[in-house]
Amino acid sequence: MALNYIWIAFFLIGFIVALGKLIFTGNMQIFNDLVNAVFVNAKTGFEISLGLAGALTLWMGLLKVGEKGGVVKILGKAIEPLFQKLFPDLPKGHPAYGSIVLNLAANMLGLDNAATPVGLKAMKEMQEVNPDKDTASNAQIMFLVLNAAGLVIIPVSVIVYRIQLGAANPADVFIPILISTFCALLTGMISVAVVQKINLFDKVVMAYLGGLTAIVAGMVIYFSNLPKDQISEVSTFTANFILISIIILFIILAIIKKVNVYDAFIEGAKEGFNIAVKIIPFLVAVLVAIGIFRASGAMDFIISGIAVFFDWLGFDTRFTGALPVAFMKPLSGSGARGLMIDAMTTYGPDSFIGRLACTMQGTTDTTFYIIAVYFGSVGIKNTRYAVECSLLADLVGFTTAILIAYLFFG
Repeated sequence: MALNYIWIAFFLIGFIVALGKLIFTGNMQIFNDLVNAVFVNAKTGFEISLGLAGALTLWMGLLKVGEKGGVVKILGKAIEPLFQKLFPDLPKGHPAYGSIVLNLAANMLGLDNAATPVGLKAMKEMQEVNPDKDTASNAQIMFLVLNAAGLVIIPVSVIVYRIQLGAANPADVFIPILISTFCALLTGMISVAVVQKINLFDKVVMAYLGGLTAIVAGMVIYFSNLPKDQISEVSTFTANFILISIIILFIILAIIKKVNVYDAFIEGAKEGFNIAVKIIPFLVAVLVAIGIFRASGAMDFIISGIAVFFDWLGFDTRFTGALPVAFMKPLSGSGARGLMIDAMTTYGPDSFIGRLACTMQGTTDTTFYIIAVYFGSVGIKNTRYAVECSLLADLVGFTTAILIAYLFFG
């Protein structure tokens, strides 16, 4: 599905819903809200891009140091057997392997500022071997879907917000998030593999997936045995320690290889700044369309319809109170975060809806933001089936979150 059609759909649906409100209610304020949403979201997109410039400049510089020091090559070799199966179109020993590993590792640790620059670097490296520069390659789609699925082992930010809002056990959503996000990742991987006819039953793939499952299970067991008040502290320390260790490792290996660390950093930093400037129009375009869709009330209308439908079927409809987070998360991370906080403030951080909203927030990443930024950074216009596979991973992740919430929180 080309991003063009999604972009148009958000505008048209938003306009039609707003027009319907005007006709049936006479509420002329609705179009003022639409216009305000256009300019506010355009400003937000620009400000986010500027905010990314600093992080991109820093991390692209550090990545260049790591690349010249051999870190990326080492990581690439460690994971290359699996990636040769999942990314068969990438040449053996391609530098994108190392960048992909760093990106996924940063996402698992919840290090958003570190993950984005590495992901953009991976996308750029894959674009170099993409025969059709306007169309996403198989490798780029697999990478983007895995990225959008957003496996997070340590959901630090969600736990911190729960602490700030006075949750009795801020980390009680840790295991539900881990289970939900892992299901989303597997769904994304399997859906792309099916389309691309990748054999997931290959012994190499099964060995890596089995190992990852064991690591996730070990994390669940370890943190579930920690006192509740220590989970946030330990997870925050772990993420920060690993991050600093990676930076120091980059520098030490570069020194051993007699690399001019400062010059390498500046070389990479320049690339980071150029990428930040390049993504501004793509990000503004997507956020403006989302703003129209949201301000028109289309999202509220959809959620109300879902509640009526499940009530008619005789199901417990408490989960619909957290659905705004699920609908917003693929569109806007900050928007979903705001809705999560609103759910905890309205219903209480320890309520069923409050906990479910937090679980959904930590389950997947912002699909359309990632598509706009990652594909936009290399000028890709035809995203093929990347959106469908990413949204399928989102759907499974959110569905799992609902089921797990009923299991854990009743």
